[in-house]
Amino acid sequence: MSEVSTDKKLKGKDLITIGIFSAIYFVINFAFMLLGGIHPVLWMLMPGFIAVFAGIPFMLMVAKVQKPGAVFLMGLITALIYFATGQFTLVISMASTCILAEVVRMVTKYNSFKGNSIAYVIFSLGMVGSPLPIWLFKADFLAQITEQGMPADYVAAVEALSSNAMLIVLFVAPIIGGIIGAFIARGLFKKHFVKAGIV
Repeated sequence: MSEVSTDKKLKGKDLITIGIFSAIYFVINFAFMLLGGIHPVLWMLMPGFIAVFAGIPFMLMVAKVQKPGAVFLMGLITALIYFATGQFTLVISMASTCILAEVVRMVTKYNSFKGNSIAYVIFSLGMVGSPLPIWLFKADFLAQITEQGMPADYVAAVEALSSNAMLIVLFVAPIIGGIIGAFIARGLFKKHFVKAGIV
């Protein structure tokens, strides 16, 4: 097992690594965001789908950058891009979950698979901020997407799906997806994790 570096300051190489994996994460993220336009249920399950497939770039990034701030920067990049599109609740949810994920990584010394997996699950919950306005501001949200030109059947489907049961699904999906995504990454890159000291 390799020793974790005692230098916890992010350097240029770390920032480049974070930037590369953040870009990969966002591409996966945006692909499922686009699929959400097909039907509202895909949008509501989007955080779960993203969590399954984005585990690879996240877990590789935390293996390469075992320092504070890496996860927060990854989430910040994603949040700022969506902020430009007017998704304010996502910024709040992503910032909150990134801070919690950083705390988990700090407590587990950055080189624990269990710790990084828990951090990833928490991080994945940040994406619930995208569909969450359906429940928080239902009337205003429905009026907004109608004004933006969404088809009437899509708007009706959103309203029909905005139940308490689906709200629970919205939060449970990224938890399950995050666990699956972390173990997929571990299975594919086990040798890399061993080399980085993540067990």
